[in-house]
Amino acid sequence: MRLMIAAMTLALTASLAHAADATCEAKAADKKLAGAAKNSFVKKCEKDAAKSTCATTAADKKLAGAAKNSFIKKCEKDAAAGAASAASK
Repeated sequence: MRLMIAAMTLALTASLAHAADATCEAKAADKKLAGAAKNSFVKKCEKDAAKSTCATTAADKKLAGAAKNSFIKKCEKDAAAGAASAASK
């Protein structure tokens, strides 16, 4: 059961990271950013989106205290790893 929940969370995070990537790219284009400024903006935008997603998931699971902090930290780490592997493809 735990494995299934972990797999679903990872899949959700990866799909949201991909959606956030498109949204962040669109926001960068709206701001007419290019080069290093665009890369920095997109990276920060994706990180912020992952944090928001992980916090929402923790709230949905009704986590609090140390369990919430631990979950969010792991979720953000998994999201960053998923985004890195998606970027390398």
